[in-house]
Amino acid sequence: MSEDLKTLLAGMRSCSLCDGLELGAKPIFKLSQNAKILVVGQAPGRIAHEKGRPFDDPSGERLRSWLAVDKAAFYEDDRIGIFPMGLCFPGKGRSGDNPPRSECADTWRSRVMAALKNVELTLVLGRYAIAWHLPQLKNTPVTEAVKHCAEGKNGIFVLPHPSPRNNRWLLQNDWFEQRVIPRIQDRVARLLG
Repeated sequence: MSEDLKTLLAGMRSCSLCDGLELGAKPIFKLSQNAKILVVGQAPGRIAHEKGRPFDDPSGERLRSWLAVDKAAFYEDDRIGIFPMGLCFPGKGRSGDNPPRSECADTWRSRVMAALKNVELTLVLGRYAIAWHLPQLKNTPVTEAVKHCAEGKNGIFVLPHPSPRNNRWLLQNDWFEQRVIPRIQDRVARLLG
């Protein structure tokens, strides 16, 4: 039997597993029992940590355009959930942000996923999210994982990170925005319509 989502959310909001992080523990997520669409990414970035809101940056602008939803719907519609692998900004590494802390997923992920009963569409962003949600694709390059899930079977799409750092990938893989994005937009429209 799954735990009550309200209890889990309260525990996540007050979580201090990551007190030793560069900027301290500050869990950032957006979840509701009504979530039909779930965005699962890596971990909040520095800007998300500062603003206290996920994807409130250029990456979020691109992600919202991929979903064909405006900023208000993205943040206010409780049918859209955001649940990163790590709830807190993991700090800067040598080449970008550090990976999400494993104890976060070990503590919260299975429990929360079991409590989310209405999710019909999961959008998986990044290597760590792929490894957890699609373990059979754990060692598959991201491009191949995106191709593998391009039809959205079982309600799952893998997306490249919407960061401007991936502009080159998007140019080299124009099939993604031509063929996959319209499928995602159609599913989102049906779930929110």
